[in-house]
Amino acid sequence: MLFESDIFTPLRELCHRSTNGVDVTMMWDPELDTAIVFVVDHQSGDAFDVMVGDANPMHVFNHPYVYRELELAA
Repeated sequence: MLFESDIFTPLRELCHRSTNGVDVTMMWDPELDTAIVFVVDHQSGDAFDVMVGDANPMHVFNHPYVYRELELAA
């Protein structure tokens, strides 16, 4: 018998902040054992995510635009 958890492992929210129309959420993917930071700018309509990888998770959470630029440069 299959359970929903056997098919789909949901992301788990670790922290969230909202400032000046920008929402930043750090989620943990237990299947991949990694954190991902999601950013949504409601004013510009821009949205992106950053895989935390080996970086300090709270630094990525507090400065996601820096890490976005690093990913774009790679």
